[in-house]
Amino acid sequence: MITAGIDVGSKNIKAVVLRDGRIAGEAVGSGGFEQLARATELLKQAVRAAGCATADLTHITATGAGRTAVAFAHSTVTGVTAGARAANHLFPGARTVVEVGAEESRAVKTDGAGRVLDSAVNEKCAAGSGSFTESMARALGMTLEEFAVRSTQSTARIPMNAQCTVFAESEVVNLIHSGVDPKDIARAVHDAIASRVAAMVRRVKLEGEVVLLGGMARNPGFVKCLKENLEVETLLIPDRPELADALGAALVAADRAGAAPGGRP
Repeated sequence: MITAGIDVGSKNIKAVVLRDGRIAGEAVGSGGFEQLARATELLKQAVRAAGCATADLTHITATGAGRTAVAFAHSTVTGVTAGARAANHLFPGARTVVEVGAEESRAVKTDGAGRVLDSAVNEKCAAGSGSFTESMARALGMTLEEFAVRSTQSTARIPMNAQCTVFAESEVVNLIHSGVDPKDIARAVHDAIASRVAAMVRRVKLEGEVVLLGGMARNPGFVKCLKENLEVETLLIPDRPELADALGAALVAADRAGAAPGGRP
């Protein structure tokens, strides 16, 4: 069976083609204003990478903030459910799932089989998501990669009080003018995000090992701060954490195709 999942985020679109439970093709690109056109193009790229044709897809499921824009999808699923499904597929038995993307962060408690028991989502405050680090890196004149690495080199802990991106940027400027080392400012930014995410995890109650998904899982500065805030030694991170929701949607597509008469919706 060949299925596909498409994650239409606020910044990027990810497509995954799944063949018999394994990723056969994938594609990632910017979303832009024409989400349907971009989703169509990226699905074609993923299908080509998988060595099959779009007509071979038994079921397509869309997820993400822009999932309803994918008119050709057979079904949709929330990001919470898609992430939980992917986490269970990648790390069977996982019960606590954290996902931090460009514009949203969430904590999900599952039953260990991918079913959602509880969740907490931050989709209104950019200060708890990846776009916040991009903004703060720009304020310091660093690339994202440099910002992440410099953060891990910090040994000082500076509290950041601002609760939104606009005021936080002003606070960062004040810290720069006060002569605070940029690596300590970078850590303060990651620590502020990690603190907000950890608060969401506590709301759903941490249980067992923690799976970290989303693009911020590639940021070593944030990962270090999240471990400290959650007081855990390790976080389970897949090789392609940014593809998790697309993978979860493709898995849901396989579930739904398997349940449908004749294997098709």
